[in-house]
Amino acid sequence: MIKTMEKEYGKAEAQRFEFITTSYVLPQEHALFQEEFKRNPGAVWIMKPVGRAQGKGIFLINKMSQISQWRKDPRVRPGAGGGGAGGANGADADAPEAYIVQRYIENPYLIGGKKFDIRGYVLVTSYCPLVVYIHRNGFCRFSNHQFTMSVKDISNMYIHATNVAIQKQSPNYDGDKGCKWLLRNLKMFLASRHGDAAVNDLFTEMEALVVRSLMAVQKVMINDKHCFELYGYDILIDENLKPWLLEVNASPSLTAETQFDYDLKHAMLNDAFDVIDLEKR
Repeated sequence: MIKTMEKEYGKAEAQRFEFITTSYVLPQEHALFQEEFKRNPGAVWIMKPVGRAQGKGIFLINKMSQISQWRKDPRVRPGAGGGGAGGANGADADAPEAYIVQRYIENPYLIGGKKFDIRGYVLVTSYCPLVVYIHRNGFCRFSNHQFTMSVKDISNMYIHATNVAIQKQSPNYDGDKGCKWLLRNLKMFLASRHGDAAVNDLFTEMEALVVRSLMAVQKVMINDKHCFELYGYDILIDENLKPWLLEVNASPSLTAETQFDYDLKHAMLNDAFDVIDLEKR
């Protein structure tokens, strides 16, 4: 993405797009990833399947041999176990599932010693011109375990993944309380620790991150005045109050785990439909 932005807007503007950690698409960019891995021995990377949701298939690696195991594992091949049809010569069935591998952020901002990320909702009603609405509220998703980068805990997704579908399986999960905070509660907490100016700068950077990520794909998106997109943005804040874009979900979950969850998403959808104005009131 950075190289694309350099061509479009120049190096100075492209530097403002450095809100994604080093990433590769596997298996297509496996050779490039190998070279990067060798340049950073001991670094931790996170593997995410392209076509799945709710944290399914996510795992961390710190050895190249773990990638080799993934490539050979029949469980990560298209159609494996599901009777899916491969190509005429079976080539598709032999290819591993597409994954994104990203440099893992090892210094997340912690609250109560626990990792969290932010889910924000973004409504795009047009790509040409780019028209974006960022909802006033979102929520933070917390893990239920104390964060650690200990090698022995690298496979513990209760520590490293904040997806609710994963945390619900944790023995520490409280179904009545859930594992979420309102975004405005996070903002008040951070302001009490770092002051209003620093927090306002952080949220301004988050808004800029959203807009710039959409600018990066603006020219390749099909624009239809009769369509809109509702995205779920997952953002992580590091210990230096720098926001990082983890991923953008084209079909964010709208199911509710608690009454708090239901009220938040119901209000967000109400606001979205007010903006879209399907009935042209």
